[in-house]
Amino acid sequence: MQALKYLTILFFCLWCPLVSSKPGVLQAISRLEHTNSPLIVYPTQFTQNIVPKPIHSHNDYWRDVPLLSAISLGISSVEADVWLVDGELLVGHERAALSRNRTLGSLYVQPLLNILALQNPVNDFTVNQTGRNGVFDTSSGTSLQLLIDMKTDGPSTLPFVLKALEPLRMAHYLTTFSEGVLIKSAVTIVGTGNTPLNGIKLLSPRDIFFDAQLTDLGIPSNTTWDITLAPLASTDYAATVSWNGIGNITERDQVKIKALIEVAHSMGIKARFWDTPSWPVGARNNVWRVLLDSGVDWLNADDLNAASEF
Repeated sequence: MQALKYLTILFFCLWCPLVSSKPGVLQAISRLEHTNSPLIVYPTQFTQNIVPKPIHSHNDYWRDVPLLSAISLGISSVEADVWLVDGELLVGHERAALSRNRTLGSLYVQPLLNILALQNPVNDFTVNQTGRNGVFDTSSGTSLQLLIDMKTDGPSTLPFVLKALEPLRMAHYLTTFSEGVLIKSAVTIVGTGNTPLNGIKLLSPRDIFFDAQLTDLGIPSNTTWDITLAPLASTDYAATVSWNGIGNITERDQVKIKALIEVAHSMGIKARFWDTPSWPVGARNNVWRVLLDSGVDWLNADDLNAASEF
């Protein structure tokens, strides 16, 4: 009996190392990772496996890493508040938060150029490719929306914004309306805040578009609202809807939300409500759910992690 026990122990001591050393998928993965094999280098892997979501990063410059934090979560719309100061476009919520290092160029234009260069390699495989890939590898046709909220005088600020966007323009990365044709590209720029509507109308070609007032779309005016002028229409939720997410929404508010969205959609324009409740979290989530169920196109969010997991 003692001898049998000894032989059993000896068998397992000799056999187990053979089992653990047997090649398997995990060992193969580890070996490839440690050898930096070209087999596991995906050419456009910067945003590999990131799925874009119709979420707008409100005041994106507040993030730990502006633009990149949003992209890492699949957020496909970001917002930058710009101030024209001594010929520079500084980014911040108010003047006290401005820094000469944090510009529209340094926080958004140059990073976008870097990302899009990775997503649009120039090689034998792409030499005949028309159009540009967007930032998201899983959906290269998705255009990242960049809202530029002009905080200073619109007519004075617009020329500087146009100049700042020149590198993206020269690389054909900007969605453009020219000679009656809308050409979608990797980035769609939408001006909001003090952006001058007349200034946007006069642009030809036009690669900065206008954020229309959602509540005004159904009011007769001398402006023809469509996607070539305003791909986006927004409104202040708190000033438009009385329901704060606590309890049940009233029929009046429900009808109002749906009607505003339907008017926008009839013009080919996407709808967004900003200044939605952020707390209590339950109220915020209730509002988000009603907006999504009503057909809203962009979910305005401050808590990007919560929105991306919603």
